[in-house]
Amino acid sequence: MTTLTLNDTIQLPDLAFDITQHLGFSKQEAAKWAWLEIAGSVLSHYVVDRHQRLEGLLHWFYKDLGFCVRESYYSVEAADLGACVITRQGNSTTLATLLMLLAKQLDLKLEPLLLPGTTVLCSRIDDEIRYIDPLTGGELSRHQLHVLVRGELGNGVAFKPRYLKPVSLKRLLSRMIHELKAGSIVSHQYEAAMECCNLLLQWHPDDLNLNRERAFIAQQLGCISVAAADLKHFVDNSPHDPVIELVKMQLKELKDEREIYH
Repeated sequence: MTTLTLNDTIQLPDLAFDITQHLGFSKQEAAKWAWLEIAGSVLSHYVVDRHQRLEGLLHWFYKDLGFCVRESYYSVEAADLGACVITRQGNSTTLATLLMLLAKQLDLKLEPLLLPGTTVLCSRIDDEIRYIDPLTGGELSRHQLHVLVRGELGNGVAFKPRYLKPVSLKRLLSRMIHELKAGSIVSHQYEAAMECCNLLLQWHPDDLNLNRERAFIAQQLGCISVAAADLKHFVDNSPHDPVIELVKMQLKELKDEREIYH
């Protein structure tokens, strides 16, 4: 796998296509041609009234083009932006990203909101705020947003104001890589999952949970020394974490495993 270096200069969808090809998933060239075909057609839906423009975009995207949720929702294919634009099926993050980019070409601003477990879009036209479900194009109320959060975190959880704060492209793309990582683990593509961790650590070097995840993945690949180094890094830098004793036990087991192999 060739080296891919991430920086803070983000151009979507190009960077997402670069990443998925780098990971060995969708082909960058095919994804770009599919995107150019769709992006070149959206301008025909430009009308003066912005409310009508948004409604026209949603109808065209979901009804005419047929974009929809992928049945294998937690798969690599659902999290792969290139696969999403080619097959017109994705998860909430990939569908939201494409819809956001198409809206921008129509001078409409759709802002991504990262709720726990799902991505939604926020539209602000004049004094009207709308929350859009990228899986269907339907409108969501504040209560429905809270229900989504409760479904992910439990019935007693509060709805935090930060859930309604739009995120940067960097955070949006980070979620996409996290979802690619999760899909890779589900399908036992551990080398791709490992590379997802490596990419995320370029942007988030202080996220110690990424070290824990990479340790698990490295162990599946038989890279015991790499796994042990990541767990030791976690222990050294998170002495008061609630799971620290569990991680120490995992580290001891890894060291014993190393002795057996050597």
